[in-house]
Amino acid sequence: MMERRRMGETDLPLLPLVVAVLLGHLAAALEVPLDLPQPPTITQQSPKDYIIDPRENIVIHCEAKGKPHPSFSWTRNGTHFDLDQHPNVHMRAHSGTLVVDISKERAEHYEGAYQCTARNKHGTAVSNNIVVRQPRSPLWSKEKIKPIVIQEGVSLVLPCRPPAGFPPPIVFWMDNNFQRLPQSNRVSQSLNGDLYFSNVLREDSRNDYICYARFPHTQTIQQKQPITVKVLNQEPADERKPTFLLPLEATSSKMVLRGQVLEMECFAEGLPTPEISWAKMSGELPDARISFLHHRKVLRIVNVSEADAGDYRCTARNQLGSVHHTIRITVKAAPYWISGAPRNLVLAPGENGVVMCRASGTPKPNIQWAMNAVPIENAPKDPSRKVEDDTIIFTDVQMGSSAVYQCNVSNQHGYLLANAFVNVLSEPPRVLTPANAVYQVIMNKRALLECTSFGSPIPKITWFKDSRSGALDAETYEEHDNGTLEIRMAQPRNSGKYTCVARNSLGIYENHVYLEVKEPTRILKQPEYRMVQRGKSVVFECKVKHDPSLVPAMTWLKDDGELPDDERFVVDADSLTIADVMESDAGVYTCIMNTTLDHDSASAELTVVEATPTPSVVNERPEPPSDLELTDHKKRSVQLTWIPGDDHNSPIEKFLIQYEDSLHHRRGHWHNLTEVPGSKTTAHLKLSPYVHYTFRVVAVNSLGTSDPSFPSKMYKTDPSAPDENPTDVHGFGTEHDNLVISWKPLSGLQANGPGLHYRVMWRQKMMETDWITATVANKSKFVVSGTPTFVPYELKVQAVNDFGAAPEPAVALGLSGEDLPIAAPASVQAYVLNSTLAEIHWDPVPPKLIRGYLKGYKVYYWRERSLHKHNPHHAEKQILTFSGNHSKGKLPGLHPFSVYSFNVRAYNGKGEGPPSHNQQFETPEGVPGAPTSLTVTNSNLDSLSLEWNPPRDRNGLLTGYTLKYHPVNNSNELGPKEELALAANETSVTLPNLKYSTRYKFYLNAKTREGPGPVITQEAITIVDEAVASRQVDIATQGWFIGLMCAIALLILILLIICFIQRNKGGKYPVKEKEDAHTDPEFQPMKDEDCTFGEYSDNEDHKPLKGSRTPSSGTVKRDDSDDSLVDYGEGGDGQFNEDGSFIGQYSGKSASRDTTTGAEGLESSEAPSPINAMNSLNSFV
Repeated sequence: MMERRRMGETDLPLLPLVVAVLLGHLAAALEVPLDLPQPPTITQQSPKDYIIDPRENIVIHCEAKGKPHPSFSWTRNGTHFDLDQHPNVHMRAHSGTLVVDISKERAEHYEGAYQCTARNKHGTAVSNNIVVRQPRSPLWSKEKIKPIVIQEGVSLVLPCRPPAGFPPPIVFWMDNNFQRLPQSNRVSQSLNGDLYFSNVLREDSRNDYICYARFPHTQTIQQKQPITVKVLNQEPADERKPTFLLPLEATSSKMVLRGQVLEMECFAEGLPTPEISWAKMSGELPDARISFLHHRKVLRIVNVSEADAGDYRCTARNQLGSVHHTIRITVKAAPYWISGAPRNLVLAPGENGVVMCRASGTPKPNIQWAMNAVPIENAPKDPSRKVEDDTIIFTDVQMGSSAVYQCNVSNQHGYLLANAFVNVLSEPPRVLTPANAVYQVIMNKRALLECTSFGSPIPKITWFKDSRSGALDAETYEEHDNGTLEIRMAQPRNSGKYTCVARNSLGIYENHVYLEVKEPTRILKQPEYRMVQRGKSVVFECKVKHDPSLVPAMTWLKDDGELPDDERFVVDADSLTIADVMESDAGVYTCIMNTTLDHDSASAELTVVEATPTPSVVNERPEPPSDLELTDHKKRSVQLTWIPGDDHNSPIEKFLIQYEDSLHHRRGHWHNLTEVPGSKTTAHLKLSPYVHYTFRVVAVNSLGTSDPSFPSKMYKTDPSAPDENPTDVHGFGTEHDNLVISWKPLSGLQANGPGLHYRVMWRQKMMETDWITATVANKSKFVVSGTPTFVPYELKVQAVNDFGAAPEPAVALGLSGEDLPIAAPASVQAYVLNSTLAEIHWDPVPPKLIRGYLKGYKVYYWRERSLHKHNPHHAEKQILTFSGNHSKGKLPGLHPFSVYSFNVRAYNGKGEGPPSHNQQFETPEGVPGAPTSLTVTNSNLDSLSLEWNPPRDRNGLLTGYTLKYHPVNNSNELGPKEELALAANETSVTLPNLKYSTRYKFYLNAKTREGPGPVITQEAITIVDEAVASRQVDIATQGWFIGLMCAIALLILILLIICFIQRNKGGKYPVKEKEDAHTDPEFQPMKDEDCTFGEYSDNEDHKPLKGSRTPSSGTVKRDDSDDSLVDYGEGGDGQFNEDGSFIGQYSGKSASRDTTTGAEGLESSEAPSPINAMNSLNSFV
């Protein structure tokens, strides 16, 4: 704050409070203009206690002004802080603010007390000591907490004891579900975090009493181990009078500093739960500054003063008695200013002045003076300066005595440090208030005209009105010491031009301001009380008079709140209409008319009553209005009145006002202009210039609209300049060197007059060049050629007609045309993720090289070759587009074991930019594709040959093939699978030892080091022995063979008869002896009646007849042969005999050879037919 004072002058008395509020600017400090020499002044500094935010850099503020601009230096812990030795610390340009980058070094390395010094040739100013400390949130010490078992009704204290962090943590109790534990008059938390139970109940039993400590500056929360409490009710405690749990003694004391917050607490136990009350023994509690916390167990007093010292009593009381505790409060005080900090002093050579440092504190503080940061006792002697305790007296100062004086006031509780400069200047007067300022005031209100000045010596201010004919009337005007002119009660005659003259010994300066006294806003017709039936409409009128030069704004309130958001409420310029009134609409309605300088208001009440029943009537559309009349003719408005027609028992809801413009449209073309409620018969119509209006009115009720009224007389409005400018102004380019400016043109009604055209203006943004202008008519766009590529432009389009231009248009922004990007992405790299996926990284192209709107990036890539010499060459390019400002993208679907080339290009709305340098990457091996073919060649009775071609996509180095195969029967059931591993260079294989006339299914796949690939399948059938088959057919057709078969059948019949006879006699025959010698332990002889063919097993049937020879084909008897087709049959169907003949349709099923009974298995349960016997013989012919 600036102070101008001369020795021997007395301080001016304080103005009354009201004047101080109204004239608050009068007390504003005078500032030395920055173009004048002056010592440094600290304008911004960090608080004395600076707690580091670990998420952000350390910023220690120090800003100062002066002429010349001051330089800055710092000390830490009292010694010079050399920035050159701390690479992580820098000072902002033209500032003393330090910024410490804590991302590279631990923040605690920069803890300490910092002080900023700002100096120029006129003096030195210093900041406070700014103590920088890092917040700390230590962990909770580990402890094992035993469960607490307690009887019901007993008191309990759960300790919290949070870790001592900095700043101290905020403590609270929660459960395992992070829900705050409920607290009450019985259960409350103390200031140190402990949880106090006046008495415990059964419901207090739980295992999750958890104390949390939140450290806000480090954004961490520490948790104590859960405490388990179990409340028993075996021997509930007896009722008892209160006793204190905290504090424990009968009295206690506490010291608090002035201006801080005082918190006192009392926790008591007892049964029933005690109530706590507070009182001050030596006076009343300061109600405006107190609050009760934790269910009245804590008394809190804010902004403590010396008057709050004394004894406070807390009382705990229940039905059985009470107990008291006295707390003695002592108030100390860190130093504080009595009449503000020392003020800067500006003196002219030879003048006198004082700098005062008036402060107080408890205990009384010590005052120390310094000049330019040097203790004053060590400063250069100055005969014009005298130090007397808290005051420095200056007498007959001379040029060159300018300096900054520091006042340090301290006691054991803190300190105050203030800078105040003494600036010795010799300056002629100047007025700092803007010239030709216009002040507006409502008649009969106070007016204040400012004349802020500066000069050394102090200028004297004199005011004149209109001319310098004489001094101002003292009864009407008052001149304040700071140069402000006050008019106590402004009247229209006080309007005019005022001149303030600032004068000192070095010169004179004049400034002119203007005063306009406005008429007050008054409500001429106030809204009146209304009683309305439900369902009807009501109108509140509020006609207002105001100064015509002020802009009014009407606001309606209901019961001092906003109107309901309901379309039934319609606000007009001077009325409020409520349609279809409901009971909820009852209340007080207030109209408020506001202007920029004053307002007026009036209210009325609405009462809603039930509607009275009416007889049934016939409703129809209303009749048209009549007698249209135009009144109150103005340039832009007219008043239209009419007489409503018959509503035919259906109330008119609204009137539609329509108009015809015979100047711009053909006759008969009617437009809707506005609508008014059905309760009104007049409308104030806002009109557009240069229109030939004819009006008509249409009535509307619930049944429809009336016929239009007869038209009114024509009303012609005069042309004028356009009121508005085109909208939707845009700028864009269609070529790289042009700018297309487009807009939405005005309609004929908006033109306001003939000769409509557009003034198109443009200039490059931030170039501060003159606007370039072009005139355009009958168009809605203009093309600017020869523009630089993709440059921002400021655009304006103004409507103009023969009568003038529209208001200054708003500035729109546009960009000239795009061109292709001129740079490729840099630092292009490929990262192979797997055999089919790679990720491409690049540095984005700088925006200025994009030369347009960045659409994204395109990656061109193609397969150069496979790393396997047998695979074909692929050169088809593929493109993958990444929209937006990306710096990486993934390429899927790649071929394994291949070399790929790629490049990256940026593209904008114009197209693609140049590609980056082609780069390559290799994909690792993958699993191969399926072999391209698998064919069966050289099919034999018991072998097949397979041939195949390698996979088209080897995807690596082949390590071999895997062949799997198994037989398949006619029902598609699979037999045992065989697997064969083949070398990588093989493309064929022969499979021996297969079953003849059997279908096989083959599976072949290739392998690389990454694993096997997909399989290719094929099926084939081994061939039948055609020679044997044909021989069988030929023998069966021979006559001798038929005769032989008959003889054998007869012989078998004779043998059967003999067997039957021998069995009846109990004798044996050779076959029976053989059966007895090889009895199967599981064989059960058949009954006699079933033994017709029971002695003959399959083994017998298939033995060669005695004396027969082995066929030349090498067929051996069935017991020894492994190559029989029967052994490879698909089950026990018996479809093929030993010789391959198909006889299954004639013979019964035989037992399968695969059963566990072995070669001597069970015989068939069916009797063998003669045909079976014959076929057995055929196999040995």
